[in-house]
Amino acid sequence: MSEKNLVIPEVIIGLGNPEKKYEKTRHNIGFEIVDYLADKWEFNWQKNPKFNALFCEGIALNHRKIRLVKPLTYMNLSGQSVRAVLDWYKLDPEVILVVYDDMDLPFGKIRLRLSGSAGGHNGMKSIISHVGSQKFSRFRIGIGKSSHKEATIGHVLGKFSKSEEKVIEELMVLTHDAICLSLKDGVEKTMSLYNQKFVDL
Repeated sequence: MSEKNLVIPEVIIGLGNPEKKYEKTRHNIGFEIVDYLADKWEFNWQKNPKFNALFCEGIALNHRKIRLVKPLTYMNLSGQSVRAVLDWYKLDPEVILVVYDDMDLPFGKIRLRLSGSAGGHNGMKSIISHVGSQKFSRFRIGIGKSSHKEATIGHVLGKFSKSEEKVIEELMVLTHDAICLSLKDGVEKTMSLYNQKFVDL
């Protein structure tokens, strides 16, 4: 595949909810991932009123200009921030990579895709609605299902268990490595190498 046909992310969006009570919850794993990236790449977050988001940008891996976004709209309205970023920089949806939690994947499992539906995730529903396309990359982080269907909200908005916390750091490293490869060699190659990887409890 030629360089011009590679899907290389330019904007990485982590999904989550902004209030302190949501910190370190399963639903906020997208925020945690982009915080980890910002720390590794020595980017500095700033509140950007135009985007209603925390935003930072810089050069990653010595040659790629990358923008990181944490919408402050709450999960269900995440698309508002994403649309504002795309409009401001005159970018197409194809250049974004959205990082978010997924109950349909076991905890510790990761899955990259080039496009697709929202899969029941309200943050993704909002983004697809606002950008008018499903054709953008997404990075799903498995958080597992609750044992009882009626406990789903509590599971998603709950904090990781002690045993889960022990592997979060490994999961961050795995996700960071996969994203770095996608910036270098494209999302499709990264999918082939990382979609079967996971961190075990």
